[in-house]
Amino acid sequence: MRETSLSLPAINDEAMIATEPEIPQAIDVLCSDSIATPGEILGDSSQFIAGKGSYLAPNGRNIHASITGHRRVLPPPADSTEKRSTVEVVGHKSRGAVPEPGVVVIARVTRVMARMVSADIMCVESKAVKEKFTGIIRQQDVRATEIDKVDMYQSFQPGDVVKAVVLSLGDARAYYLSTAKNELGVVSAQSMAGATMVPISWTEMQCPSTGQIEKRKVAKVLQTFFHFRI
Repeated sequence: MRETSLSLPAINDEAMIATEPEIPQAIDVLCSDSIATPGEILGDSSQFIAGKGSYLAPNGRNIHASITGHRRVLPPPADSTEKRSTVEVVGHKSRGAVPEPGVVVIARVTRVMARMVSADIMCVESKAVKEKFTGIIRQQDVRATEIDKVDMYQSFQPGDVVKAVVLSLGDARAYYLSTAKNELGVVSAQSMAGATMVPISWTEMQCPSTGQIEKRKVAKVLQTFFHFRI
């Protein structure tokens, strides 16, 4: 008996490949219970909506994790006109407060450089943090006007307590902060003599002991906002 072989036309193979549904690349990394870290890209806004523990980047496209935790993808409600799924990051309850874009934080300045200031975030809104979070205030984020004239050394000093708003998660796991509003800036500072200074203008604070005046980016603050010890 002569053996015969059966071969399919090449065009059929191409047709099968062409009709195979495309799997969005983001789905591969959005598996349930996978771990996400702050700043990690979770997906594209054309496919997903930012949920808890995530935020939409300023470019309006990438969705990033704002906390460390488990990824979850939630399908849209059956009766919703929204076809995109929601991606979120669920952290541990014991983590405490976590900075997120748009929220107000209280931070202590640790280092002043020519173009930026680094600070340790102490409070998110009125809640104290349980972990160390680093904030960075860049020269262009100190105030809203005359940005090119900002002198970082005349705006902040190490040890100053600053009220700022979180812009986004920046590089090296540090949050970009802004003080570019009247109510944001230095809220407490010590003079060279060790006394708590008193604000006398938007740009100056004075030592009550010596009368010496020091430059700062002073915040217009409601005293009731602070319920913690400096």
